[in-house]
Amino acid sequence: MRVLIADDEPMIRAGVRAVLATDPGIEVVAEAADGHEAVELVRAHRPHVAVIDVRMPRTNGIEAAAEIRRALPATGVVMLTTFGEDDYILRALGCGAAGFLIKSGEPEELVAGVRAVADGAAYLSPKVAARVVAHLASSGAGALADRRAAARERVAGLTPREREVLSHLGGGLSNGQIARRLHLVEGTVKAHVSSVLARLGVDNRAAAAVVAHEAGILPPPPAEQR
Repeated sequence: MRVLIADDEPMIRAGVRAVLATDPGIEVVAEAADGHEAVELVRAHRPHVAVIDVRMPRTNGIEAAAEIRRALPATGVVMLTTFGEDDYILRALGCGAAGFLIKSGEPEELVAGVRAVADGAAYLSPKVAARVVAHLASSGAGALADRRAAARERVAGLTPREREVLSHLGGGLSNGQIARRLHLVEGTVKAHVSSVLARLGVDNRAAAAVVAHEAGILPPPPAEQR
């Protein structure tokens, strides 16, 4: 699995590279110090995943992620954030990024997030998910209730199977994992995912996962855990 790292702080890049090096299946093929360079290096190296810091000079991470998703949709984008950047996280949901990680999180989350995004899944670290929920709640109970009601209304238009697929998107599963859970072929799951995104009016799996959480749709536990 080929990965690009983009961060304007050399020590952060070194740390991310060191964590990813613990997985023998991951190869860091390039490093960028700003968003503009990240886009150029993604074009040159075509990595499976680009791990990009939100705040960078010249072109910031959100702009870089949007350009990467537009020009090279085969490259998944994982955003690195810090606490206090909640607005950036919410904006990043709309730029096509599929993974969101807190820099102070556990190293295993970085590897898990990169692998999940490479497999076509969305990955929201627990800390990021908690910050998103807290940020939405801070807008007031009424606003949060409105968002939950709006999410439930959007989900009401889905078929039972699409709701089931959405619940697994909310759990961060890839198409292959969903197919195994639901005993379907992966192509059928892919079609359901496309339909869910279109019906919800969202551009990517991460945004669909947020809708699932707002609507209170949680994936059932694996059969062996029931």
